[in-house]
Amino acid sequence: MTALRRYPVLLALCLAALFMVVPFVIVAVNAVKSPAEYAQNGPLSLPHGLYLDGLKDFWQRVDYTRKLVNSVLISGSVALLATGLSVLNAYAIGIGRIRGRTWVLAFFVLANLLPQEALVYPLYYLSKQAGLYDTRLSVIIVFTVIQSAFGTYLLSAVLGQFPREIVEAARIDGANKWQILIRIVVPVSRPTLGVLLVFFFIWTWNEFLLPLVMLISNDNQTVSVALGVLQGQRLMDATMTNAAALLGVLPAIVFFLVFQRTLTRGIAVGAVK
Repeated sequence: MTALRRYPVLLALCLAALFMVVPFVIVAVNAVKSPAEYAQNGPLSLPHGLYLDGLKDFWQRVDYTRKLVNSVLISGSVALLATGLSVLNAYAIGIGRIRGRTWVLAFFVLANLLPQEALVYPLYYLSKQAGLYDTRLSVIIVFTVIQSAFGTYLLSAVLGQFPREIVEAARIDGANKWQILIRIVVPVSRPTLGVLLVFFFIWTWNEFLLPLVMLISNDNQTVSVALGVLQGQRLMDATMTNAAALLGVLPAIVFFLVFQRTLTRGIAVGAVK
């Protein structure tokens, strides 16, 4: 506690982490609590035993296995494709120094500022015309473009400071543009790319509006859409609601913890630079 008092910023971060962890703990506790026990003792009481029927009922009611596969497939594909597209764009802008670089970056900034509500009808119409409506591929394409707009803007600033001497030395040694990108730029930028990969996965996992509009069949829906649809039907009690929230956020937390070292390394490298 003495160390925390000496460093008020550290204290503020610890309090912020506490406020984020407490709701998750409450949700997890209520997910394994029976409806009768929840009604009698309230949401802040500890369960007397493990009541798993809420988790089982929700799993079976929404076909959670299929929804989980859809979410992982869409989020993972978007994370990989958006990161790769961001690298290609940023390499051309930051190192290639294309003409009109400032205007191109301004375009990507404006693309990040557009609300998704403004994109719903154009994307719906285009997917209908292209025959991709109600397919996972349509959502993957849309979010790959959306996420890569931010990734391009971020990586362009990073690669704009890339040492020109390294690039020139590689060119003198006979390396072409693709070899410079794959053998030099990508390995050096790997920590930053890891951060983008983690963020893109989690951001796409949490998306609701566009998947709700673009994926209408039950077989193609994601976890977040299944949660929203089931909540709207008012078919869940308090225990199942908490079970749904737990199963909805748990995969993203697991992914974050698995790649926590990559995220920490990327942030540390960026701070050093």
